[in-house]
Amino acid sequence: MKKKTITAIDVGTTKVCTAVATVDEGGGMQLIGIGMAPSRGLHKAMVVNIGEAAEAIRESVKKAEQYTGMKIESAYVGVTGRHVTSLNNKGAVAITRNDRMVRSEDLRRVLRSAQSIVKLPSDRKLIHVIPRNYTVDGQVGVKNPVGMHGTRLDVETHVITAAVTSVQNLVKCVRQIGIDVDDLVLEPVASSEAVLTEEEKHNGIILADIGGGTTDICIFREGSIWHTGVIPVAGYQLTRDIAIGLGIPFEVAEEMKKRYGTVLPVYEGKEKDVAVSTDSHGGVSHQDLCEILKARVEEILRLIILELPRNEYESLVPGGLVLTGGSSNLSGMATLGQQILQIPVKVGTPQNIRGMADTQRDPLYATALGMLLWAAKNSDVRTWKGNGFWGNRVTRLFSRFRGLFR
Repeated sequence: MKKKTITAIDVGTTKVCTAVATVDEGGGMQLIGIGMAPSRGLHKAMVVNIGEAAEAIRESVKKAEQYTGMKIESAYVGVTGRHVTSLNNKGAVAITRNDRMVRSEDLRRVLRSAQSIVKLPSDRKLIHVIPRNYTVDGQVGVKNPVGMHGTRLDVETHVITAAVTSVQNLVKCVRQIGIDVDDLVLEPVASSEAVLTEEEKHNGIILADIGGGTTDICIFREGSIWHTGVIPVAGYQLTRDIAIGLGIPFEVAEEMKKRYGTVLPVYEGKEKDVAVSTDSHGGVSHQDLCEILKARVEEILRLIILELPRNEYESLVPGGLVLTGGSSNLSGMATLGQQILQIPVKVGTPQNIRGMADTQRDPLYATALGMLLWAAKNSDVRTWKGNGFWGNRVTRLFSRFRGLFR
């Protein structure tokens, strides 16, 4: 059975993750390799140093190539940041054929109609036009109208845009190392593919991907995406609070957060001091460490709920909140979330991906693995057009030529 290879690159604030998978003709996906490298040149998911960011991406790609024994020529790239915005929009087309039957080309036409209504300023770039549901001659709630008969097809879409310059800088980093960009994928949309079930999406649920620089939000209702957003507060702020509050270097604070951090109360009788393996810092109060983390995580949880337009979030998202991303590994996150928000809260990990090792069933990999799943389902639908940024084929060939010297 013929297989194709797809690659996803998650360029985060603290890490770059490159994941490679094969997809067979039936749509079955097999993970074949992952490469991870520390991120550099980014702040709150936005490129601030192209050279450093490109080198971090190069290191991650190289590790993935060594793992798989394959050369990576193109990839799907994740995008996020405070510059990302979204809105819900509608479009409609007439079905004029004699048989009045809806076909695949009609879906493409109605999506183009919804897209054309959105008047984007010159500094914005379209990333996704995601169909939420269709209506055929007044029959609402149709998920797949192909094969149905009618004279009018309506669609409600979720439209996601990003700042042109931010996307240009990210794409430039990837192409600088000789990798073409197949498409851009909003990171919380990708994460939802990896950690949420169809039942959860139908019931109504919030996904919050708490990474290093941003917390990415995706809200689902009745099986469709309802809202996306990005909060510029995440793991970096947790570490920074520890460093400032305890008067220790940032690197030491990061180590302490990962090794000893919890957002649950530290009861009397437990160990109050934890040793840190540095020459200048022998130990600090465990209780102080945990109280600092708890205060900031409470803030993040409340900011997540503020993404909902009304206070009745229990009825809007009865499925509750799913936390994922590297920072969700912090001990006690789900318990604190339930206490603060009074809704079901759990930590979501990537699921149902063949070839995934136990160590990769970690929220840290949710975005990269989710991008592979998204690409496998949407490889024939590309909203973002790379040529709009870089002109013609010559530039892309030049990027590949430079990649020969990696």
